[in-house]
Amino acid sequence: MTSPAVDQLAPPTGDQAVRAKPTATPAPAWLWVAGGLVVVPALVPVLGLIWRVAGASSSAWETLVSVRTAELLGRSVLFALIVTAAATTVGVAAAWITTRTDIRYARVWSTLLALPLVVPSYVLALSFTSFAGPRGLFFDAFAVSLPSVSGFWGAVVVLTLATYPYVYLVVRSTIVRINPALEEAARGLGSGPWEAFRRITLPQLRPSIAASALLVALYTLSDFGAVSLMRLDVFTRVIYAQYQGRLDRTPAAVLSIVLMLIAVAILWGENRSRGRSVYFSAHTARPPSQLALTTRQRRSAYALLTATVGLGLALPVVVLVAWLGRGLVSGAVIDMRWGAVAGSLTGSLAAGLLAMAAAIPVAILTIRHRGPASRALRITVYAIFSLPHIAVALAVVFFASRFLGGLYQSFVLLALVYATLFLAQASGATEAALSQVNPNLEEAARGLGDQRFRVFRRITLPLIRRGLLAGGALVFLTTMKELPATLLLRPTGFDTLAVRVWSTANDLFYARAAAPALILLVASAVPMYYLVIRPRQRI
Repeated sequence: MTSPAVDQLAPPTGDQAVRAKPTATPAPAWLWVAGGLVVVPALVPVLGLIWRVAGASSSAWETLVSVRTAELLGRSVLFALIVTAAATTVGVAAAWITTRTDIRYARVWSTLLALPLVVPSYVLALSFTSFAGPRGLFFDAFAVSLPSVSGFWGAVVVLTLATYPYVYLVVRSTIVRINPALEEAARGLGSGPWEAFRRITLPQLRPSIAASALLVALYTLSDFGAVSLMRLDVFTRVIYAQYQGRLDRTPAAVLSIVLMLIAVAILWGENRSRGRSVYFSAHTARPPSQLALTTRQRRSAYALLTATVGLGLALPVVVLVAWLGRGLVSGAVIDMRWGAVAGSLTGSLAAGLLAMAAAIPVAILTIRHRGPASRALRITVYAIFSLPHIAVALAVVFFASRFLGGLYQSFVLLALVYATLFLAQASGATEAALSQVNPNLEEAARGLGDQRFRVFRRITLPLIRRGLLAGGALVFLTTMKELPATLLLRPTGFDTLAVRVWSTANDLFYARAAAPALILLVASAVPMYYLVIRPRQRI
């Protein structure tokens, strides 16, 4: 999702293209043990949940075949499909406009378009629901009531704005590496801009579009905060309601399994859609000639970019500041809840450090000891990341309450689940960094008598440090915004900014929700800057 990872995964050129293969040596037993243990906090509870559901009573299975579940399934799938299509369209269009046209201030636009990634979906939902409607800020300012934006289509707009940056970042990084000579040749032979894009550029973007669309679909399917605030009944909201409102929580477990199966089906469908085709072009350092837009095209481009940045970034910030100021002027008690700030920072920091440590054995096994077992481990890591978080958290609740005793609702368990859920982000960046380290360096050190751990500490770790830190920072950023797992697994008295925003906004206390939401944005912006914005300023 980030530029560092994309840069590290770029095809090697020049001297990098000649790379010696490492000697096929078996991985030590302790490395396999470490690699297996990192997936235990999420994998074992999920398997336990499947076992529990398999032995559920007939009344629980009635939930599965009920008309309401069928409606829920149709609504959730339709919702994910529409959001994915909308976010993909916006992301691809924005990437093409900022890289291939002569639009002014392209670098500024490209930075602004990436920034909504730092805004959690539930903060966007809070901004929209509190801005419109009979009690919204727009009515207070202009005495005109905007229609309410809650419900299905309001949630579509919110999730589109929350997820299009995934498409935009991935596709833009691919476009800047495509040889522009092919497009220029097509236009020189009489093809229009749209035809050249459709026939030349779009086929080369297909893998990037498919990968980023998969992220959007899985994110939409697992989102809980935005759909809750928008009052849209999809699987995540209904699962949480079943868990909170019933003594018998087996129906919630059954719905969680259905949600997991939908995620697996999406993964399978995306994998099948790739086929065996390979799309590539020789990279060139020559910058592309910018397409000169007509006046009408330029206005349309500015309208799209302005609406996207305005709704996805400017509106949330303005609304939050307005609600905070309104609360202060009216004398409302704005409890900053610094305990929530501390909870978010400590939880995210612990998750980032644990994910960095866990990513090391996974990356070493994947890159240095390729084989069926290491591939299975990597697939498991990414499969856990793709599962809806509320379903995984519910599985951990069932497992921990029965088998783990004192670890249930502990900070240790919460941090472990965080790290396992987002391990794919850390391991992906670490694998990319390790793949660029010449294995001959490690073999030469071992040939001189150094032990494996000493070789790793003195040679490998310094060379992969940046990728490892980038992965940890990405886990930190994601954990700061995490909501469903925190709601189900947090210890008694433990609070985070995400929980404060959701709970106060859900109770319509918008002024109280504004302060933690603004703090969350500021705290998330720091890793966002170093992960995405700063590296992309060099492109």
